[in-house]
Amino acid sequence: MKLKRISQEPRRAWGHAPGCAAGIRCVQRASERSGTAFSLLEVMIAMAIFFMAVFSILALVSNGLRNASLLLEMPVDAGMLAAELAETNRLEEGVDSGDFGDIFPDYKWVRQVTEVGSNGLYQVDFAVIRQVRGRQVESRMSILLYRPGAGQARPGMPRR
Repeated sequence: MKLKRISQEPRRAWGHAPGCAAGIRCVQRASERSGTAFSLLEVMIAMAIFFMAVFSILALVSNGLRNASLLLEMPVDAGMLAAELAETNRLEEGVDSGDFGDIFPDYKWVRQVTEVGSNGLYQVDFAVIRQVRGRQVESRMSILLYRPGAGQARPGMPRR
Protein backbone atom coordinates (compact mmCIF):
# COMPACT_ATOMS: atom_id res chain seq x y z
CA MET A 1 0.00 0.00 0.00
CA LYS A 2 1.46 3.32 -1.03
CA LEU A 3 0.80 6.19 1.31
CA LYS A 4 1.22 9.80 0.43
CA ARG A 5 2.17 12.38 2.99
CA ILE A 6 -0.31 15.27 2.99
CA SER A 7 0.46 17.49 5.93
CA GLN A 8 1.61 17.61 9.49
CA GLU A 9 -1.94 18.07 10.94
CA PRO A 10 -2.82 16.14 14.08
CA ARG A 11 -4.20 12.67 13.41
CA ARG A 12 -7.95 12.15 13.79
CA ALA A 13 -9.69 8.84 14.43
CA TRP A 14 -11.43 8.83 11.08
CA GLY A 15 -10.17 9.51 7.58
CA HIS A 16 -6.76 7.89 8.00
CA ALA A 17 -5.61 4.71 6.45
CA PRO A 18 -4.38 2.02 8.81
CA GLY A 19 -0.64 2.07 9.34
CA CYS A 20 -0.20 5.85 9.22
CA ALA A 21 2.25 7.35 11.64
CA ALA A 22 0.93 9.56 14.40
CA GLY A 23 0.52 13.16 13.41
CA ILE A 24 0.61 12.46 9.66
CA ARG A 25 -2.57 12.43 7.60
CA CYS A 26 -2.51 9.66 5.00
CA VAL A 27 -4.69 9.18 1.94
CA GLN A 28 -5.34 5.78 0.42
CA ARG A 29 -6.01 5.53 -3.30
CA ALA A 30 -9.31 3.94 -4.44
CA SER A 31 -7.44 1.28 -6.43
CA GLU A 32 -5.54 0.23 -3.32
CA ARG A 33 -8.56 -0.38 -1.06
CA SER A 34 -8.97 -3.96 0.07
CA GLY A 35 -12.64 -4.36 -1.04
CA THR A 36 -13.62 -6.71 1.77
CA ALA A 37 -17.01 -5.11 2.42
CA PHE A 38 -20.21 -5.43 0.36
CA SER A 39 -22.00 -2.43 -1.03
CA LEU A 40 -25.64 -1.79 -0.23
CA LEU A 41 -26.63 -2.65 -3.80
CA GLU A 42 -24.90 -6.03 -3.63
CA VAL A 43 -26.63 -6.85 -0.35
CA MET A 44 -30.04 -5.88 -1.76
CA ILE A 45 -29.54 -8.01 -4.89
CA ALA A 46 -28.42 -10.98 -2.78
CA MET A 47 -31.47 -10.63 -0.51
CA ALA A 48 -33.81 -10.38 -3.51
CA ILE A 49 -32.37 -13.59 -4.98
CA PHE A 50 -32.61 -15.32 -1.59
CA PHE A 51 -36.26 -14.35 -1.08
CA MET A 52 -37.21 -15.37 -4.61
CA ALA A 53 -35.66 -18.79 -3.99
CA VAL A 54 -37.38 -19.16 -0.60
CA PHE A 55 -40.80 -18.19 -1.97
CA SER A 56 -40.37 -20.55 -4.92
CA ILE A 57 -39.57 -23.41 -2.56
CA LEU A 58 -42.55 -22.53 -0.34
CA ALA A 59 -44.87 -22.50 -3.37
CA LEU A 60 -43.53 -25.87 -4.46
CA VAL A 61 -44.07 -27.37 -1.00
CA SER A 62 -47.56 -25.86 -0.79
CA ASN A 63 -48.56 -27.36 -4.17
CA GLY A 64 -47.14 -30.72 -3.15
CA LEU A 65 -49.17 -30.76 0.06
CA ARG A 66 -52.34 -29.74 -1.78
CA ASN A 67 -51.86 -32.47 -4.38
CA ALA A 68 -51.17 -35.04 -1.64
CA SER A 69 -54.41 -34.11 0.14
CA LEU A 70 -56.33 -34.50 -3.15
CA LEU A 71 -54.92 -38.01 -3.51
CA LEU A 72 -56.37 -38.94 -0.13
CA GLU A 73 -59.91 -38.41 -1.42
CA MET A 74 -61.07 -41.64 -3.02
CA PRO A 75 -62.99 -40.89 -6.22
CA VAL A 76 -66.30 -42.57 -6.90
CA ASP A 77 -66.12 -44.39 -10.20
CA ALA A 78 -68.59 -46.47 -12.17
CA GLY A 79 -65.80 -49.00 -12.68
CA MET A 80 -66.48 -50.35 -9.17
CA LEU A 81 -70.02 -51.24 -10.23
CA ALA A 82 -68.82 -52.80 -13.48
CA ALA A 83 -66.32 -54.97 -11.63
CA GLU A 84 -69.05 -56.17 -9.25
CA LEU A 85 -71.41 -56.97 -12.14
CA ALA A 86 -68.70 -58.77 -14.12
CA GLU A 87 -68.44 -61.35 -11.32
CA THR A 88 -72.06 -62.48 -11.80
CA ASN A 89 -73.18 -65.00 -14.40
CA ARG A 90 -76.74 -63.81 -14.89
CA LEU A 91 -78.09 -60.55 -16.26
CA GLU A 92 -81.66 -59.37 -16.57
CA GLU A 93 -82.80 -56.54 -18.78
CA GLY A 94 -84.10 -53.49 -16.99
CA VAL A 95 -83.09 -50.62 -14.75
CA ASP A 96 -81.60 -51.06 -11.29
CA SER A 97 -80.40 -48.50 -8.76
CA GLY A 98 -78.85 -48.34 -5.32
CA ASP A 99 -76.37 -46.56 -3.12
CA PHE A 100 -72.86 -47.16 -1.84
CA GLY A 101 -73.84 -47.36 1.83
CA ASP A 102 -71.55 -45.80 4.42
CA ILE A 103 -68.54 -45.78 2.10
CA PHE A 104 -69.93 -42.93 -0.05
CA PRO A 105 -73.08 -41.68 1.69
CA ASP A 106 -73.93 -38.89 -0.81
CA TYR A 107 -73.74 -41.05 -3.93
CA LYS A 108 -76.33 -43.19 -5.72
CA TRP A 109 -75.93 -45.36 -8.79
CA VAL A 110 -78.20 -46.34 -11.69
CA ARG A 111 -77.65 -49.31 -13.98
CA GLN A 112 -79.53 -50.08 -17.20
CA VAL A 113 -79.12 -53.49 -18.85
CA THR A 114 -80.24 -54.04 -22.44
CA GLU A 115 -79.70 -57.06 -24.66
CA VAL A 116 -77.92 -55.98 -27.83
CA GLY A 117 -78.23 -59.26 -29.72
CA SER A 118 -80.09 -62.50 -29.30
CA ASN A 119 -76.85 -64.39 -28.73
CA GLY A 120 -76.34 -63.21 -25.11
CA LEU A 121 -74.53 -59.92 -25.71
CA TYR A 122 -75.64 -57.28 -23.23
CA GLN A 123 -74.92 -53.55 -22.99
CA VAL A 124 -74.80 -52.20 -19.45
CA ASP A 125 -74.89 -48.45 -18.83
CA PHE A 126 -73.83 -47.15 -15.41
CA ALA A 127 -74.25 -43.69 -13.91
CA VAL A 128 -73.00 -42.50 -10.54
CA ILE A 129 -75.01 -39.57 -9.18
CA ARG A 130 -74.07 -37.27 -6.32
CA GLN A 131 -77.04 -36.19 -4.22
CA VAL A 132 -75.47 -33.05 -2.74
CA ARG A 133 -76.38 -29.74 -4.45
CA GLY A 134 -79.07 -31.34 -6.58
CA ARG A 135 -78.55 -34.27 -8.90
CA GLN A 136 -75.15 -34.14 -10.50
CA VAL A 137 -73.76 -36.98 -12.59
CA GLU A 138 -70.21 -37.76 -11.50
CA SER A 139 -69.32 -40.73 -13.66
CA ARG A 140 -70.76 -42.64 -16.62
CA MET A 141 -69.66 -45.92 -18.11
CA SER A 142 -71.00 -48.30 -20.72
CA ILE A 143 -69.75 -51.87 -21.09
CA LEU A 144 -70.61 -54.95 -23.13
CA LEU A 145 -70.93 -58.32 -21.42
CA TYR A 146 -71.35 -61.70 -23.08
CA ARG A 147 -73.55 -63.99 -21.01
CA PRO A 148 -74.96 -66.72 -23.27
CA GLY A 149 -77.15 -68.31 -20.60
CA ALA A 150 -78.13 -65.14 -18.75
CA GLY A 151 -81.69 -64.43 -19.87
CA GLN A 152 -84.82 -66.45 -20.44
CA ALA A 153 -85.38 -67.88 -23.90
CA ARG A 154 -87.89 -65.82 -25.84
CA PRO A 155 -90.98 -67.59 -27.06
CA GLY A 156 -90.40 -69.05 -30.49
CA MET A 157 -86.61 -68.47 -30.33
CA PRO A 158 -84.44 -71.33 -29.13
CA ARG A 159 -81.32 -70.48 -27.11
CA ARG A 160 -78.04 -71.58 -28.63
